[in-house]
This record gives sequence, structure tokens and C-alpha cells, in this order.
Amino acid sequence: MLATRVLRRFREQFQQEPVLVRAPGRVNLIGEHTDYNEGLVLPAAIDREFVFAVAANSGPVTHALASDKQEACSFGLDDLVPGRGWQHYLMGMQHGFHQIGIPFQGLNVVFGSEIPEGAGLSSSAALCCGFGFAMSEALQLNLARLGIAKIAQYAEHTFAGVKCGIMDPYASLFGKSGHAMLLDCRSITHEYVPWMSDDLQLVLVDSRVKHALASTAYNERRLACETAVRTLHTFYAGIKSLRDVTEVMLLERQDTLGEEVFVKARFVVQENRRLQQAVACIRQGDFEGFGRLLNQTHWALSKEYEVSCEELDFLVTIAEEEKGVLGSRMMGGGFGGCTLNLIRRHRVDFFRGLVFEKYVAQFEKEPDFYLVNLADGVSRLTASPIQI
Repeated sequence: MLATRVLRRFREQFQQEPVLVRAPGRVNLIGEHTDYNEGLVLPAAIDREFVFAVAANSGPVTHALASDKQEACSFGLDDLVPGRGWQHYLMGMQHGFHQIGIPFQGLNVVFGSEIPEGAGLSSSAALCCGFGFAMSEALQLNLARLGIAKIAQYAEHTFAGVKCGIMDPYASLFGKSGHAMLLDCRSITHEYVPWMSDDLQLVLVDSRVKHALASTAYNERRLACETAVRTLHTFYAGIKSLRDVTEVMLLERQDTLGEEVFVKARFVVQENRRLQQAVACIRQGDFEGFGRLLNQTHWALSKEYEVSCEELDFLVTIAEEEKGVLGSRMMGGGFGGCTLNLIRRHRVDFFRGLVFEKYVAQFEKEPDFYLVNLADGVSRLTASPIQI
């Protein structure tokens, strides 16, 4: 068990009793690239997670060990610098705490993870949120979950160079078992949507293509959206984000926007509408209708927003041809990672065998499969006493 391994390693390394915290990854059922446009998203925390063991130490330096990687680092306040390694996310969180007036405190940290990196399951947000929550607990700060989510977003922006929205840290912190979360990224409020189907399974197929959300392509998409808003604001004074834009407005100003910006902005506007339709389908128990919307989202992401890749399109095409799959789409920032598949439980094994055979034949690499369930958000675990 991950928590047992992390706790044992912490005790061996530091001879202390830590705060023990789990922090889940997330899936986003539908509503892709809408979060940083103040739109709507439908994420859910999943039962794959980080576990952190954290305790304060008596010095001005944090000592951290990534137990799975067998990598360690130490840093103080003057050592906090941007970068793309796991240590920089921890640095970003401690810097964010410092920015809101919390003095830098040396910590002892051990963590491990069962969230695959680069699969689009938001391992970076879980890393930030788990550490932030554990730090708040260890130092008895009692920070609000929303405050930790915003610091996590700050850490990704400032220390990892990823201009992500609020969805990923929010989903990791506020998830609820058996529920999706309808999150309004403008008001930063949510309502839970019960997932009421026992005969369906969410299956993630990992293409084993590792995307990098810090790449220029992700930030270019965000820039296109921001350009559309600035342009449209000159014609429609009330426009603050693509959340305020209609397809009619886009069509009226298509020539001014230019084809590239127009198509990217239209995707976001249409995706917000698809999400609202999807929530209605879930509430009505119409999972066939929900699945069709998943497929529509995928091909819009592929052909219009241009964040898919050959491997992801291949996986979705296979899924569309399998009668046991209600819907399939790429998930996450894009350029690799996983497809999300809604499958009837009795067809899961057949689907896995079919995809494995065809994918290996096409790409000469083996896909991974993750069966996931909707889980609670970040929470504290009870550490068993040291056995004498």
C-alpha cells in the first residue's frame, strides 16, 4: 500500500511522526480547454493518488524525497527558482505560502505516487495540492481549500511555466466519491453531479505518448483565446472572456479575428454548450447521449483546436467501432496522454484486448489501461503508531 510505504520511508529517513495526506489525480469528463476561458468543466477526482508525509523541522531548509524516483533535494527560501522538475512544484508551493505572508518554514517531506506522469491525469496539480494541504496541516495553518487551489495554480504558472486554469487543483481538492463536479471557472463555485450508472466503467487508455503541458503549443492555444477576447471587446463592451461570447458574435467578426483565432474561439464556445448538454444527459441517465457528446468533443479537439495526435485519434477510432463503448475522447491538455472511454462493464476485457492488439500492430508500443472510479478529494490519513 502506497501510504504504508511512504510512512515507513519517512520514519526511516527523519525519525519523526508526520502528517499523512492523500491527493488524487483527476479526470475531466467533458469541458476541455474551457477552464482558462472562465467556462464550465466537469472534472472528478479519481482513485489514483499521491501520498505525502510531512513534518516541520527546526531549520530553515526543506528536505524532500520522491520515494518512487529515489531522488532527493533540499532548498531554503533563497533557493526557490523556476523549473520543470518535481522539486520546483514544491518550491512553488512554499513560495506561494510565503507570498501570502506565511514565513518560510523548513519541512521534512517524503512522497510517492500511483498517478502516471504525462497521462493527462493532472499529476502536477495533485503534487501541488497534496503538498500544500499537508504543509497547512503540519504547520496548523488551517488554510481554506480554495486558497490552496489558488496557490497551486500560482506554483504552476510561476515555477513550471504552465498557464493552467483552476480546474485541476480544484478537482483534486474538492472531489467527492461517486460524483462529478460541475465547476464554474468564473465564479469558482461548483455543484456535484451524481454518477448513477453501475453497469458502466471509465477506462483510460494511455497512448504512452508523453505530452509536456509547458510546451509552447498549449500556451499558444491560450494566447489565441486571449486574442479573440481582446478583439471582440472592441465591438462588444461586455466581453471579458470567451464565456461571454456567442457563435453569432464570432461569425459577425470572423474576418477581423482571422481564421486561426476564429476556429479556436469557436471550439471553446461550442464546448461550453456541449458540457451543459452532457450534464443534462447524466442527470437523466442518458449515457448513450453523453457518449455521443464525448465523441463530438474529441474530433473538435483534434480537427479544430488541434491538440490531438495520431495515436489518440487511432484509439478513439477503435473505440467508436466497438459496440460496448458509449463514447471516447482524448483527455487533458493534449499532444498525447490518455483517452477517456465510457464502456459497459461486461465489454471491458474484450475492449482492452482489442485495443492492445491493434495499437501494438500500428505503433509498436504497448498502451496502458487504467480503470478509474470517482473518489474524494485531498484528505488527511491516519498514520499508525510506530511499532516498537
